Amino acid sequence: MENPILVTGAAGRVGAIGRTVTELLLKQGKAVRAMVRGEDERAQALRNMGAEVVVGDLLDLDSMHRAIAGVESMYFGMSVSDSYLEATVNVAAVAKHHGVKAFINMSQMTLSQMSITKTTASPQHKLHWLAEQALNWSGVPVVHVRPTVFLEGLFLIFISETVRKSNQIRLPFGEGKTSPVAAEDVARVVAALLANPQPHIGKIYHLTGPQSENMHFYAQEYSKALGRTITFQDILVEPWRDGLLKSGLPVHLVDHLVTMADLHRAGAYDRMSEDVLTLTGQNPLSVQEFVRKNAATFTASAKET
Repeated sequence: MENPILVTGAAGRVGAIGRTVTELLLKQGKAVRAMVRGEDERAQALRNMGAEVVVGDLLDLDSMHRAIAGVESMYFGMSVSDSYLEATVNVAAVAKHHGVKAFINMSQMTLSQMSITKTTASPQHKLHWLAEQALNWSGVPVVHVRPTVFLEGLFLIFISETVRKSNQIRLPFGEGKTSPVAAEDVARVVAALLANPQPHIGKIYHLTGPQSENMHFYAQEYSKALGRTITFQDILVEPWRDGLLKSGLPVHLVDHLVTMADLHRAGAYDRMSEDVLTLTGQNPLSVQEFVRKNAATFTASAKET
């Protein structure tokens, strides 16, 4: 019987990377060990799909031994957290102990512009950069996957209400260009790497969408997808930050999002890569295609009109 592939963060919502990677690998007939934080309906759904489910915490040594023992290939991904570096080192240490042969690490594309002498104001960027260094030093056979900004975040969750209610995209991005990527495309890349990791060990892949444009262009793409005029309204960073904090988001996450906004304004997200197409044989989803798929989220219900 083949060794299972470990997927962390597998209990994410539908469309999340860990969950999607699990689905893709199971469809290929791979044995998958899906790690979740707790027992709930999402864990049961993974079992129903055919995954072996293990409950664990990335920060807990014992549970990571249970998750990693017997695994040859694994995917490591963790949401924005001030515990990110500790979790990475904990998981890497256990992976090395058990002789894991491929460690697919979910990172982020801003690290390509960072170095030992150059960083950003985001505490998460700093933790991510240090985590990559630690993984490289560890000797674990690692592949770094660096996606740019996700469509599901700043292009969906954070603007759906203003698009729905006032036909406006309101973000502090200025005139900066950006090339957002869909989580499903990132998941397809991760699944491809896990299915045949050895040719990719030691490499870094940068994942973007199919175009890099400013927000006025993307407002036109929203308009085409939704059949009504959507405009982009640039806003000030500080009031946006205050609103994020008032909504209850952790300061660590808000500081990261504000840095992303500042970098967008500075043109640092004007990036393009063919790695999604090269690794999966399929073009990444465009903004217009993404908005069309999620049209209901951007459209006012009868109660709102």
